[in-house]
Amino acid sequence: MERGISALLLSPEVTDRKLTVEEEEAKRIAEMGKPVLGEHPKLEVIIEESFEFKNTVDKLIKKTNLAMVVGTHSWRDQFMEAITVSAGDEDEDESGEERLPSCFDYVMHFLTVFWKVLFACVPPTEYCHGWACFVVSILIIGMLTAVIGDLASHFGCTIGLKDSVTAVVFVAFGTSVPDMFASKAAAIQDLYSDASIGNVTGSNAINVFLGIGLAWSVAAIYWALQGQEFYVSAGTLAFSVTLFTIFAFVCISVLLYRRRPHLGGELGGPRGCKLATTWLFVGLWLLYILFATLEAYCYIKGF
Repeated sequence: MERGISALLLSPEVTDRKLTVEEEEAKRIAEMGKPVLGEHPKLEVIIEESFEFKNTVDKLIKKTNLAMVVGTHSWRDQFMEAITVSAGDEDEDESGEERLPSCFDYVMHFLTVFWKVLFACVPPTEYCHGWACFVVSILIIGMLTAVIGDLASHFGCTIGLKDSVTAVVFVAFGTSVPDMFASKAAAIQDLYSDASIGNVTGSNAINVFLGIGLAWSVAAIYWALQGQEFYVSAGTLAFSVTLFTIFAFVCISVLLYRRRPHLGGELGGPRGCKLATTWLFVGLWLLYILFATLEAYCYIKGF
């Protein structure tokens, strides 16, 4: 009702007659609510580009695109990328300019150029909707794993190591280093650590379920067709699995604890937390090798 009286008093028709004291007061109060220009009737807005923000956004977009679009369109692109020296994971410096390869980048390139060219022979992801790349990659990885296993077995036999020690030290190390670099690349290209941890988990699942299960299934079927039973000696398997389960529980507990915001997540946070986590995981790996070796040579009683 008051708003209606104020609109009525401010209308031009009201000014033709004499107002009462109450109407004069209501009109004065109504006029106080009218918009008026202040001392500064003009405003100038200057928008400047933030190069630091632009570089940060560009890097995030680049990493996101790498994570979403992985692959090449032709064999030529793959071979050119294989023989070209790259500047590592960070292709740009703080000023936003492309960083030139360092001496370490050249050394790593010449040490790995053979493997780069070898895997450049894999069909590009554009062929057969990626299935050709997937099948050929699995075949090459399988052949390399077989070669690494045989080389490690011959090396252990030459220096007198037991097969169980050779397996947990050399075979596991040689087959897991590519997974480590793949997880590192996934962690760099993604905003979160889900891709890198998922890669490690999936790799171990394939090793256990497919690598062991398929091989043992083929052997069991073969000996069953021959009319014989297939036996596998457990050896130190129970002790190794138990030890691995304990250390894996410790690792998962640390990762869950590191999800707190003040620690920066599983792979982020302050430098001290990252170094402490790294040394803890490396220490657990060394302890696993130590206990497995002591049990294999009967210094520790297994079960």
